Amino acid sequence: MRGSILADVELAVACGARRAQAAKESGISARTIERWRRGGEDRREGPTSPSPNRLTAAERRRILAVAASAEHRDLSPKQIVPRLADRGEYVGSESSFYRVLREKGQAAHRVKSRPANPRRPTALVAAGPNAVWSWDITYLRSNVRGLFFRLYLVMDVFSRKAVGWSVHEEEDGLLAAQLVERAALAEGVVRGELTLHADNGGPMKASTLLAKLEALGVATSFSRPRTSDDNPFSEALFRTLKYRPEYPSAPFESIDAARAWVARFVHWYNEIHYHSGIGHVTPSSRHQGRDAAILAKRRTVYAAARRRNPGRWSGDVRDCERAGPVSLNPQRPAVVATTTNEAAA
Repeated sequence: MRGSILADVELAVACGARRAQAAKESGISARTIERWRRGGEDRREGPTSPSPNRLTAAERRRILAVAASAEHRDLSPKQIVPRLADRGEYVGSESSFYRVLREKGQAAHRVKSRPANPRRPTALVAAGPNAVWSWDITYLRSNVRGLFFRLYLVMDVFSRKAVGWSVHEEEDGLLAAQLVERAALAEGVVRGELTLHADNGGPMKASTLLAKLEALGVATSFSRPRTSDDNPFSEALFRTLKYRPEYPSAPFESIDAARAWVARFVHWYNEIHYHSGIGHVTPSSRHQGRDAAILAKRRTVYAAARRRNPGRWSGDVRDCERAGPVSLNPQRPAVVATTTNEAAA
């Protein structure tokens, strides 16, 4: 192969071509051609000796077994590795998981997926829980063609926790007001410290809801008309909900069935789901301020794994710092919304 490429380049040069251009046409750099002409080695094939830090056959089998287990088969390595670390286990790095899965043809996406105005609203920054909430309504299919159940869902922007939800047959400002009031009481929201962000839908701007928010001392924030990007956290949560593997492909038989399914989802999302936007901890852990201790323990596990086999680590262990404040629509100067929980965090 090397000899034939050199011969072709030299023939082109003999016919009047420039050696650099002939090398480029062959797909080999001019410097490599010069090294070959001087008798240098062909370095394109990489090292010939195996790395002393390579995974053993047993380690590869364990990675495949862990990734294929019922607990982890619908999770990415970015979700699997920190979960194991929180149990005091270290099987391999994320890159090792990806490499082994790729080699076995098991790295394909494992969940349902689809191919991916006026001035922006004032920015909000949540420095702690119960500083900025976001809410929206999405449709859930019923067993009557053309009719839908409405899922009302309120989430905390800082922790991503779903702090309140309800399912109804219609959109109504009174139902939204009741939901927000229940969530505020359950979370112990302090008057004057919470901002509730929503889009421009009818229930979001209903006089009943606005009056209730004023009575609770909750400030309001709204997206631009017909601009879903201004309410990204709620949109992302709805996408997570509807692309879960267990999301029903058939319509819900009744509103009670819809409520039961949403209850299970909210429990999974708050208590079990490791959210990538907050350091791969659960929303409830971050909401309650337990994420700092979890991340510190996780870093200890990674550090111990690095000490056992330092040759497998090219740099520091994975970043386990606690995620900082969260911005909603940060393009404009931020209006910082803080809570008394900030000091405790």
